[in-house]
Amino acid sequence: MMRAAAAIVSGAVSVALIAVTSACDQGGSEPQNVRYGDCPISGKYGEFDLSPETAGALTVKTTLPAPGWWNGETPDAVKSGYEYCMAANIAYRSGLDRVTVKNAPFPEVVSGRTTDFDLALAQITITPERSRVAAFSPPYLSSTLGLLIRDGEQIDENTIRDVRIGVAEGTTGEEFVENRIEPTKPVTAFANDPELVTALEEGRIDAVVHDTTILLAYPQKKEDRVRLVGQYRTGQSYGALYPKGAPDKEELDRVIKQLTDDGTLAKLSAVYLGAAFGQDPVKIPYLTVDDGS
Repeated sequence: MMRAAAAIVSGAVSVALIAVTSACDQGGSEPQNVRYGDCPISGKYGEFDLSPETAGALTVKTTLPAPGWWNGETPDAVKSGYEYCMAANIAYRSGLDRVTVKNAPFPEVVSGRTTDFDLALAQITITPERSRVAAFSPPYLSSTLGLLIRDGEQIDENTIRDVRIGVAEGTTGEEFVENRIEPTKPVTAFANDPELVTALEEGRIDAVVHDTTILLAYPQKKEDRVRLVGQYRTGQSYGALYPKGAPDKEELDRVIKQLTDDGTLAKLSAVYLGAAFGQDPVKIPYLTVDDGS
């Protein structure tokens, strides 16, 4: 998510091992029946050489819940999703037979103050501020900010400044609202995405500004009372975050670049984000910010 590295929220980190079955073939080089949840796996097993945090496992930090990205409410329940299956493919190509998922508040994930993981995948926008305290992979997905409102309301780029806006705590969406939209009413920050959208549905706020690729998951069902009316261009992208000075950065960069170049990530997007989006993000109208000039 587009989250600022400055804020740090205390909270216990939930840890779970997502176990997989591993058995080597008679030659001992290619495992048979290796599974990482329900993820489709491709590429060559063990092509890349990592020195992971935990032997035999890829340790990934994220923030749950994140439907479409990590399908499951808790670490041990996650079996699929774009970023989970991205991690699974990284693990497979690095000869690691399981993925260890650590769940933590987003500000903690991007704080640069923890090193007990190999990489973080949590829809993290690459920013100069975060790059000062952590390291990033090459971009793997472009990001914009969406405007979500209740059905029946008429809020747009011209009136957004004068309504009650909700944001996700510690995000660049929060920064964007404060610094670019400059609202006339107090902005409310929420600890997670479901709380944010629930507050909108219940009328405690009037609009949400948050990552388009996250908000698209919400106006899906007939009973949903919200709609996405537009998106703001940010010129930013998501990247995997590594602890500063991580020894495996170069090798992980190579794996992620390979996943991008061979079309693996595009396939995962079609399977998992396409289902979550329910509509083509390209067709969502682009909004501008009135700078008062």
